[in-house]
Amino acid sequence: MDIIETIKEQIANNTILLYMKGSPNAPQCGFSAKAAQAVMGCGEKFAYVDILQNPEIRANLPKYANWPTFPQLWVAGELVGGSDIMAEMFANGELQTLIKEAAAKAEAAKA
Repeated sequence: MDIIETIKEQIANNTILLYMKGSPNAPQCGFSAKAAQAVMGCGEKFAYVDILQNPEIRANLPKYANWPTFPQLWVAGELVGGSDIMAEMFANGELQTLIKEAAAKAEAAKA
């Protein structure tokens, strides 16, 4: 499968998806740590992709997303942004609302 197709599939199949360096419990950079903390602080389950273990995704996602850096948070198929944007949105409550609404919609769609 083409790597862009893989990326599209990951984004389509995961309501809340964090592309990061490392894992939420063992982040491999400060920005990924900040991002994972913000997303975990929203209290919903989320998927993640460790780009250090997936060099093809690391190389191609910035082109696909038109966003040059990691981490990247995708919610309901839309790119939210990187760690600074996530931290700012978390601080003012926007991230929690966005993630909770997306998770609720996804649950309702399954029912």
